[in-house]
Amino acid sequence: MEFEGVVYKIMPPTKGVSARGEWQRQEVIFEMPQEFSRKVCVTFFNKESEVARLKEGAAYTVSVNIESREYNGRWYTDVRAWRIQPKQEAAPAPAPEMPPLGDEPPYTASASAEVDDLPF
Repeated sequence: MEFEGVVYKIMPPTKGVSARGEWQRQEVIFEMPQEFSRKVCVTFFNKESEVARLKEGAAYTVSVNIESREYNGRWYTDVRAWRIQPKQEAAPAPAPEMPPLGDEPPYTASASAEVDDLPF
């Protein structure tokens, strides 16, 4: 899944050690600009270099995986980022150039008699 959002807040990292080695998890809150803006907490797992490049207030396109799991009768949802790109602002289109004004075509009786494209 992919969404566009503005970085609202970057939370401090959480570090730990598991059987597989050291890990780092950091959460970033994104605000999705809409009429009624919503905030989404996205987890970056072992991606400290990507989080370091984020700036609060900047817009990004975020690709995430969403997964829910059950533990002791309660459900927990995890939103994990796997790619993030700065949002490309659309460059304003240049104004179309007007063709140069030329001389007016002659409107004489002889010119209109030669061109007769009317169906009747």
